[in-house]
Amino acid sequence: MSTAAGRVRTAILISGRGSNMVALIEAARAADFPAEIALVAANLPDAGGLERARSAGIAAVCVDHRPFGKDREGFERALDEALRAHGIELVALAGFMRVLTPWFVTRWQGRLINIHPSLLPDFRGTHTHARALEAGVAEHGCTVHFVVPELDAGPTILQARVPVLPGDDEASLSARVLEQEHRIYPQALALVASGAARLENGAAVGA
Repeated sequence: MSTAAGRVRTAILISGRGSNMVALIEAARAADFPAEIALVAANLPDAGGLERARSAGIAAVCVDHRPFGKDREGFERALDEALRAHGIELVALAGFMRVLTPWFVTRWQGRLINIHPSLLPDFRGTHTHARALEAGVAEHGCTVHFVVPELDAGPTILQARVPVLPGDDEASLSARVLEQEHRIYPQALALVASGAARLENGAAVGA
């Protein structure tokens, strides 16, 4: 992905308050950041991040998944239309609580990234902090990865590790990991937007 013609128009997809969204927006304020946050889209109209995005002067839309029922691809087609209407070139998932179908993932292949609260491939899916504590691991963390059709299985762009401390509970561990998410997600987005990290033949190159 080249930025020769200007900054890469990026959308952030959210379902809730959008704390990682805020970290990306703040990073993109720098004049030399290779991505422009051009849109925030949510699948729920009451997602708190929508108003936060509007307050930051960023276009924010809701494509509500609920009217589509079990038609996941129908929802994604509507979402895809919204992204293309805003000239989006790169998509960052930030707490977007929808499992995407192969149709959408393939359509955005190499231009779709996600942050996951574990050291992938460990603890794919949900409840990662509780599962890490239950497993008794010494280290936990977060991973930014390219999205592929298989859930949380895409090639890693960046990871950050945190120690699991004696007395940790889910809340304290989550807070420590979230701090690292806010640090590495902007770094990873910059790598992808600049073309320094890219998806080639199913692998992350340059990451």
